[in-house]
Amino acid sequence: MELDGRVAVVTGGTRGVGAGIARSFLAAGAHVVVCARRPPRQPVAAGGREADFTALDLRDPAAVEEFFGAVAHRYGRLDCLVNNAGGTPYRPLGEGGAQRHARVLELNLLAPMTASLLAYPWLREARGSVVMIGSVSGTRPSPGTAAYGAAKAGLENLARSMAVEWAPEVRVNSLVLGMVRTELSHLHYGDEAGIAAVGATVPLGRLAEPADVGEAAVFLASDRAGYVSGASLLVHGGGERPAFLDAATVNKES
Repeated sequence: MELDGRVAVVTGGTRGVGAGIARSFLAAGAHVVVCARRPPRQPVAAGGREADFTALDLRDPAAVEEFFGAVAHRYGRLDCLVNNAGGTPYRPLGEGGAQRHARVLELNLLAPMTASLLAYPWLREARGSVVMIGSVSGTRPSPGTAAYGAAKAGLENLARSMAVEWAPEVRVNSLVLGMVRTELSHLHYGDEAGIAAVGATVPLGRLAEPADVGEAAVFLASDRAGYVSGASLLVHGGGERPAFLDAATVNKES
């Protein structure tokens, strides 16, 4: 398998997209360590193998430094860091005050930067890679989640700068995600009918599955992407149909 013997850390890897990424790395032969503030309800596993779990608050630099040291001590190397942990509640800018929005920035931008910096010595030694998990929210207006969109825009730019500064020893790339179906999809899109209706707006006709993201992450971490760095790979099923096309009164399909 293409990642046999390699070691990967997936932040926020206990559920949703992160668990899908972790399972794909396991299936590709990697040793996987997932971290989050709370343990998974059941082990993250694939192909008869399980990811190791460590409880970690990524906003605590001292704890993050200790964590990467422990991973390197246990496995002797670190080949890939997937900065997946993040998220946001729905909150218009005028609600909650600046400090609440700053906490979103801390989790989605500062924490991945901290993790990357503290993992860097081990990644450099292994000539490894970093995969940032971005979002289309960082490429377009993001009403109701403006701080999250700003953080994801910053994360993509950070990855491009890291790719230049850390070359040639460490490659750094981003996956820019559209809508993904997870166990929390009902909170965003409603019941099954709502999820299906939202999926129908995607050119490929469905929401992404966590495994779709995982396979893309494995590619970026593998030797097949050995000359790919500073790139942003869109994983959004073709994107979003522009609203003006439906509002226009010309060029309608019969």
